[in-house]
Amino acid sequence: MEIALVFLVIVVIFVMKAVKVVPQQSAWVLERLGKYHGTLTAGLNLVMPFVDRVAYKHSLKEVPLDVPSQVCITKDNTQLQVDGILYFQVTDAMRASYGSSNFIVAITQLAQTTLRSVVGKMELDKTFEERDLINAAVVNALDEAALNWGVKVLRYEIKDLTPPAEILRSMQAQITAEREKRALIAASEGRRQEQINIATGEREAFIARSEGEKQAEINKAQGEAAAISAVAEATAQAIRMIAAAIEQPGGQQAVQLKVAEKAVEAYAQLAQKNNTMIVPGNMSEVSALIGTAMTLLKAQPAAQAPAPK
Repeated sequence: MEIALVFLVIVVIFVMKAVKVVPQQSAWVLERLGKYHGTLTAGLNLVMPFVDRVAYKHSLKEVPLDVPSQVCITKDNTQLQVDGILYFQVTDAMRASYGSSNFIVAITQLAQTTLRSVVGKMELDKTFEERDLINAAVVNALDEAALNWGVKVLRYEIKDLTPPAEILRSMQAQITAEREKRALIAASEGRRQEQINIATGEREAFIARSEGEKQAEINKAQGEAAAISAVAEATAQAIRMIAAAIEQPGGQQAVQLKVAEKAVEAYAQLAQKNNTMIVPGNMSEVSALIGTAMTLLKAQPAAQAPAPK
């Protein structure tokens, strides 16, 4: 009974040593008698008990690695505190086990030295603008070296860039000055636009006033021309009516009477405006004047009459 129990214990131990269950996204490195024998993948695996042993266990998942903060010197001799985070993944379990004694420490040290080299080629202002360029440079350098370690570097991200306090104060003063400069430029542009708008408004108002005055003068001139034309037309019509009335019986006598009345009114006006009244030496001159006017009136119809054939 005791022998059977011992045999059962030996069988259980043998099975436990012979059967290996590897979790998903994991890889175990198997050594046989101290020499690399193979890599156990996820699932159930059988090994030779007491001869084979699992020497290394690796996770194939993406691993974030915090890169310690360090001081870097920029191209313009400014100290810059930089820290970041690195993402890598084991792709070859055998190389990860035998390619380096500690591939995590190797990746960390290489990331720091590469970062110092990249930052040293840039000026301080560029380091804040070119984060993507720094990250890509670090990834390319690490990925090339990590091939021998069975590791794939996926990406590197800078978490923080911290310049010295004096540089921070200078940068803040520079930013403040730049903002004040922009404010002054904006204010001057506003004043300039205001002056332009005022000048444009005054010019348009002057043009509008001049156009209005021009149109008013045109309208006034057209009105005066129309009035002169109407007066001339009325005068001509009146003359025609007078001429027609003279041709009527008794018309000449009426004209003589009218001329005599105008002459008498003229002498009356002259007498009112002057203390001394001047009269013709020969009163027959008045009748001569009337006779001359009547002769002109008689001559006008004769001139207008057509010549006999």
